[in-house]
Amino acid sequence: MKKVGLAILAVSILGFLLYWGIPMHQLKGGVKSDAERPKELTLHKNIQQGDIIFQTSTSSQSKAIQLATNSRYSHMGIIYENDGQLFVYEAVQPVKLTPLKEWINRGENGHYVIKRLKNAENILTNSVLKEMKRTGEQFKGKPYDLYFEWSNDRIYCSELVWKIYKQAAKVEVGQLEQLADFDLSSEIVRAKMKERYGDNIPMGEKVISPAAIFNSDKLITVAEK
Repeated sequence: MKKVGLAILAVSILGFLLYWGIPMHQLKGGVKSDAERPKELTLHKNIQQGDIIFQTSTSSQSKAIQLATNSRYSHMGIIYENDGQLFVYEAVQPVKLTPLKEWINRGENGHYVIKRLKNAENILTNSVLKEMKRTGEQFKGKPYDLYFEWSNDRIYCSELVWKIYKQAAKVEVGQLEQLADFDLSSEIVRAKMKERYGDNIPMGEKVISPAAIFNSDKLITVAEK
């Protein structure tokens, strides 16, 4: 009788836990708060496909980009999910998918900001997200564009994001500029421009910077570390 009573009690407790929606995988270690969960899982809750992530790159050109655009951020990409894992589609050398955790760790101090298109639930439908991925495929494997030219032969990080959103979602995230619009007063910037272009700097070249997308009024911040 004692064993029967214990069995009934155990079943009752289990039923109570399941009724209140407590997942079975939490029963062994107790219910964990968001603060106690692994950072990747907590972060995952705040992320949607199509979100745009920004960081301060540790590349040799990062400081020049920051100074020229008056922004902390010098690199960016689009977040996608693939087989339950999060990746960043980015233009480095070459254009590729990078695991989110690896991408974050590669940035300065692991800092990042994630932004999302306003009304994303209405604009970034499943069909649009598929089109974004399809559009992005045409750039996969393309070399990084050190000269920031507005072409599809080579491509840089913010250009990749802007063109995918423009072509697939019909949204312009960030205002296009020209090289002449940037702050070229810093010696670091001038040296980098000289290194890239010599004496023939294409001041009229159409460009899109990480700063222009970061400051777009069409985006909202959803996560930051």
